Amino acid sequence: MNAISAAREVSFRILTRVHGGGYASDLLRNEAAALDSRDAGLAETLVFGCLRYQRQLDFLIDHFSGRPQPKLDQEVRTALRLGIFQLRYLDRIPAHAAVTESVELVKSAHKRSAATFVNAVLRKVNRQAVRWPDAATELSIPEWMLARWERQYGSTIARGIAQAALAEPETYVNPATGRQQDIGAQSIVPLLGIEPGMTVLDLCAAPGNKTAQALAAGGRVTAGDRYLRRLTEVPGEAARVVLDAAEQLPFATADESGRFDRILLDVPCSGTGTLARNPEIKWRLQPSDIPVFQRRQRKMIERALPHLSPSGRLVYATCALEREENEAVIEGLPVLETHSRIPGRDPGDGFFAAVIALK
Repeated sequence: MNAISAAREVSFRILTRVHGGGYASDLLRNEAAALDSRDAGLAETLVFGCLRYQRQLDFLIDHFSGRPQPKLDQEVRTALRLGIFQLRYLDRIPAHAAVTESVELVKSAHKRSAATFVNAVLRKVNRQAVRWPDAATELSIPEWMLARWERQYGSTIARGIAQAALAEPETYVNPATGRQQDIGAQSIVPLLGIEPGMTVLDLCAAPGNKTAQALAAGGRVTAGDRYLRRLTEVPGEAARVVLDAAEQLPFATADESGRFDRILLDVPCSGTGTLARNPEIKWRLQPSDIPVFQRRQRKMIERALPHLSPSGRLVYATCALEREENEAVIEGLPVLETHSRIPGRDPGDGFFAAVIALK
């Protein structure tokens, strides 16, 4: 059996696990640590590239095989995606390596009967232009997601969002904290208007980038998250508390000791503003998930507001583009101002933020 390079082996394994519910960034962080820098870089390119262009790649599988292939085993489909991505989307990849190792990956996954098929399809792959059947395939985005954005933002912005999701995101470092942090994410904490000595409650704090910003601004920060293991990433200068922001918070409210000058509620959401960074969301999210997020987000606001001092400020934030998770969640609340960032229009990830004050 021909050897399989470490980068392709890791990429195949990660993409298989992503299909089973894993997250590409977390898996790469763990698995690529054992690779040299060249293999780690190729593995990252392969994993994110196959996820970003997944709809195009599946169309190309049908195109080069000569007929629709709806019943392929997942391991076979993953190997074909990897092979086609290398052959059509990457430069300086030897064609024989892309073909031969994809075949070997199928064999190693105990799908030897499909090896001849994979070899035959990949040997037909070329770089000639193809006619995509629809805009969703051209932009490699689910049809329902593109249609939703077209209704909400118009076709031009919707297309820009989808195109931005195909690009490798830029790397930004927050100058105040030294942490790697998306430029859109950096824009949220300043909306709190933290002054030195203010008490700040950072709910849903992990991985702690915004906590670090609040500390750098002089806040006395209490950081909460649902899981203890996630709080290990939060700066140790903050008081850290395991809590569920959708449940009763573990702070007294009868007097001043249970209230905070500032509250940051950067809620769990659909993440549709981060598709370039987290491309698996495109294929995992369903329309029925959005109302579930919305109900939990509204519950978190209801739990947080009793802990806001009468003259305080709460910032509600998401990295979602959906109105149901943004404007609809804050309806009826005393909102001072809202801010939004849209991929393709603004640099970095997409974000929504609302500044809420009781008076």
